[in-house]
Amino acid sequence: MNPDDTIRRHSPAAERNSPALLAQLKRVLPARGLMLEIASGTGQHAAAFSAGLPGWTWQPTDLDPGALASVAAWCAGLSRVRAPLRLDVTQVPWPSDVPAPVDAIFCANLIHIAPWHCTQALLRGAAQHLAPQGQLLTYGPYLEDDVPTAPSNLAFDADLRARCADWGIRRLADVAAEAKVHGLVLKERVPMPANNLLLVWGHADADC
Repeated sequence: MNPDDTIRRHSPAAERNSPALLAQLKRVLPARGLMLEIASGTGQHAAAFSAGLPGWTWQPTDLDPGALASVAAWCAGLSRVRAPLRLDVTQVPWPSDVPAPVDAIFCANLIHIAPWHCTQALLRGAAQHLAPQGQLLTYGPYLEDDVPTAPSNLAFDADLRARCADWGIRRLADVAAEAKVHGLVLKERVPMPANNLLLVWGHADADC
């Protein structure tokens, strides 16, 4: 057995959503740049997206030591994926080894599987670390005031809140209001499979 197989975590959801996400990243991102990934999890996204975006260098991060080891195992030998860094988004400021400015920040599934203050911290840190034309890309389910919520998302939200009262699917309007506090605005809303959204945020004063 490959030693990496004992520490490489596997997320069926990450495996399922990677192709659709990669297709959108290819569309919305420029040809090259430096990507900072927040809450990299298993490392499957970093491995898949860096392979599919040959002009991009990928900097994974996570708070969990087990996740950092899994990311390293998934991305072993990938020259354009940097060694994963420990990052607690609520730390102010973010550690000096976290690169800045970056051309894009990608974050999947943190906003609903973390307390609200983590979303606030993500948006604050992203605003500080993004280049003037940089993009923050967040992926996951959201509640929208003018869009009926899918039954599967209602069930998922109830399950999250049962697991932790501070977790839950967030209202897009609340996230947008918090983003505005930090000078970020929603540039594009992209519907994704399984009732998820890819949201593209940027500096309010940046050209579209």
